[in-house]
Amino acid sequence: MLPVDPAQKLSFTRFITDGDLVIVYERHDTMKAVKVCENSVLQNRFGVFKHSDWIGRPFGSKVLSDKGGFVYLLAPTPELWTLVLSHRTQILYIADISLVIMYLEVVPGCLVLESGTGSGSLTTSLARAVAPTGHVYTFDFHEQRAVSAREDFERTGLSSLVTVGVRDIQGDGFPDDFCGKADSVFLDLPQPWLAIPSAGKMLKQDGILCSFSPCIEQVSRSCETLRANFTDIRTFEVLLRPYEVKEGKMESCQADKRGSIGSLSRKRRQRSSEVGSNGREVSNSPTTIMARPSPEAKGHTGYLTFARLRCLL
Repeated sequence: MLPVDPAQKLSFTRFITDGDLVIVYERHDTMKAVKVCENSVLQNRFGVFKHSDWIGRPFGSKVLSDKGGFVYLLAPTPELWTLVLSHRTQILYIADISLVIMYLEVVPGCLVLESGTGSGSLTTSLARAVAPTGHVYTFDFHEQRAVSAREDFERTGLSSLVTVGVRDIQGDGFPDDFCGKADSVFLDLPQPWLAIPSAGKMLKQDGILCSFSPCIEQVSRSCETLRANFTDIRTFEVLLRPYEVKEGKMESCQADKRGSIGSLSRKRRQRSSEVGSNGREVSNSPTTIMARPSPEAKGHTGYLTFARLRCLL
C-alpha cells in the first residue's frame, strides 16, 4: 500500500507487477480490491479483463475488456482501502479519520496505540502517517477479528508498521511495556472511560488521547474521567455534506433567478434561438453547471473527544 523506504513514492509512475494489490474502479460507487495474478481474469458487467494485460502498466491506467468495456487500476491508498475493505465492524470514514490524525498530531516516527482494531480502516491511515520509522500497536479483544486484520495488513504491505494484539483493553488496560512511550492513543470502545486511566499511563508528557463514541452519554462519562489527568478536552461531531455537480438545461427565467443567488458556478452561453431543419425557429435553453447536495449524504457517525495529558510540574 505504501513504501517503507522514504526514498520511494507510490504514484502513477509505479508500474503494476504480478502479485500487487490494485483497486479496480468501475464507477464511483463500485470498486474492489484485486490481487494481480498473471493467469487470472476479472469478469464483470463490462466484460472479461486479463490480469496479464495489467502487468507493466502504471497505476491509474485505463484497461479494456474483450467487449470494449473499461475499468481503472488504482493504487491501494488508505482512502480507497477504506471504501473496499471487509466490514467486520462499523468503520471510521475519511472525514473522521482526517480529524483524528490531525488532532492527535500523528507524524512520521510516532508511536500510536489503538483499541479496538475492528476492520482496520483507521489503522491503515495511522500506519501511513507514522511511516517510515513510527509504529502502530493496535489491540482487539476478539481473536478472529485480530487475525483477519493482521492478514489485511499483510496484503496491503503494512506488516512492518502495524502490530496487532489480542487483549481486552477495557478490562486489562494496555501492556505495561508501553508506559510513558506513546505519542498518542485512540480508543474505540463501548466503555472508553474504563480504559482512560491506563491510556494516561501509556502517554508521554503532553501526549494526546482520542475517544470515538456513537452516543453522547458515552462522551459525558468519558469527559468526567478525563478531567482527573487531562486538559484541553474537546468533542467534535463531523458531518460531511457532499455535492453533486452536473451539467443540465433549464429555462432562462429559472437560470436568471438561480444565477442571482449564486447557485450556478458556470454558464455556457448559447444562442437564444436557431433555425431548425424545417425552417422554424427553435428555442434553446442555456446549458448550465449545477451543484446540489447529494441525496445520499450520510448523517451522524459518532463523536470524537480529544484530550491532552496534563504535564506534571
